[in-house]
Amino acid sequence: MLTVKNLSVHYGVIEAVHDISFNVNQGEIVSLIGANGAGKTTILRTISGLIHPSKGTVLFEDHTISKRPPQKIVSQGISQVPEGRHVFPGMTVMENLEMGAYLRKEDLKESFSQVFEKFPILKDRKNQDAATLSGGEQQMLAMGRALMSKPKLLLLDEPSMGLAPIFIREIFSIIEEIQKQGTTVLLIEQNAQMALSIADRGYVLETGKIVLEGTGKELLTSEAVKKAYLGG
Repeated sequence: MLTVKNLSVHYGVIEAVHDISFNVNQGEIVSLIGANGAGKTTILRTISGLIHPSKGTVLFEDHTISKRPPQKIVSQGISQVPEGRHVFPGMTVMENLEMGAYLRKEDLKESFSQVFEKFPILKDRKNQDAATLSGGEQQMLAMGRALMSKPKLLLLDEPSMGLAPIFIREIFSIIEEIQKQGTTVLLIEQNAQMALSIADRGYVLETGKIVLEGTGKELLTSEAVKKAYLGG
């Protein structure tokens, strides 16, 4: 579904991502793990069209999307949940969800029902200012907002950041449910244990390069991964 070929990305003279290649097959959860500054968020922002690569190609369903504007990429079926959630303050939960569907012209009733089924707390809070939600509730809203575009591929950037353990478990359970219902997931996460435990496959990044790859189970049992990311 998604192929990243020989991708490099620069911020000025600084190379944040160096010549990386990986793929995401339809129906998978694929995790990218690595320390802060490894280039994980830069990769997602490049796939989403928010950053243009210095070189290399991003293909989605065999179409090159590397130079397309973000709204075109969303319309093709890719939606991103950004790091830090970025809900719209001063707007209700319902209004935030509607923003996720801004490219859709059809009736949204079914999509609202599906989001509220996954995140019942959002239904209870639907008329509440998004800025007054807890961190976990805002993460659920950010995910629900992304799902309102009916994506084929969901990009998740650090969904567990800053959340209490009970919310982390719930968020990861919902990610698995989203995959089972047919949405492919590319997950960036510092919580390597949680990310790899639900991933079909994973890639380990260090300073803008992929240094390890394998199934989620293989990486969980890798001595190098244990030492660097799992406290082993």
